[in-house]
Amino acid sequence: MFKTLFTFFILIFISNNIFAQSINIAVAANVSYAIDTLKKEFKKENPDIKVHTTLGSSGKLTAQIKNGAPYDLFLSANMRYPEALYNEKKAITKPVVYAKGALALLSSSHRSFYKGINLVDNMLVKRVVLANPLTAPYGKAAKEALINAGLFEKIEKKIIYAESASQAVAYTLMGADVGFIAKSSLYTPKMKRFKKGAYWIDVDSSLYTPIEQGVIILKRAEYNKAAKKFYQFILSKKAKIILTSFGYE
Repeated sequence: MFKTLFTFFILIFISNNIFAQSINIAVAANVSYAIDTLKKEFKKENPDIKVHTTLGSSGKLTAQIKNGAPYDLFLSANMRYPEALYNEKKAITKPVVYAKGALALLSSSHRSFYKGINLVDNMLVKRVVLANPLTAPYGKAAKEALINAGLFEKIEKKIIYAESASQAVAYTLMGADVGFIAKSSLYTPKMKRFKKGAYWIDVDSSLYTPIEQGVIILKRAEYNKAAKKFYQFILSKKAKIILTSFGYE
């Protein structure tokens, strides 16, 4: 009897490990607004796959991956970081663009944006938020836009640096005058009260290099079928529709 029960529990343990599938995804902070919707859509066709996500700046996530963090996929905010990981043989797929991001200039209070991003040079604007250009691609794009507009040196002392794209939104709403943010953040239910033209504007895309966001399957997931399913999903038409609804191109 004991032997029969022992065998039964061993079989249950083995079967659970065979059929239980999970994936760990490193997700750039700007995608945090869309990732829950993407996961829900993925789960409709893959209910047995558990999807775990870790959010952060693309630079910090890349450093974690290089140091052995147990991620299966990486959704980056640009192509540079996944390309570096692929070149270092940390990934089994070449980086592919899954979305194109855009910059917006946000204010927590009603403002006149008739001067475009030149608003940041107004004497009444004393604090301007950017994500860290060294680790966050949206911060790099914002700095590039300011330089190309001839504004960066004029307002450098006003700048407050956030760690990531999502933190840039938080800092802007917590008391800064304006902030350069990922446009995708404006498409969440909490942000819909901020109307375009009154609280935010698009940053002229000609002022910064296109923000092409790349995805890779990491070395750890070489034999993980669940990870490959999510990779295929993120490049699918369904995922593109969701990403478009969050302001991505």
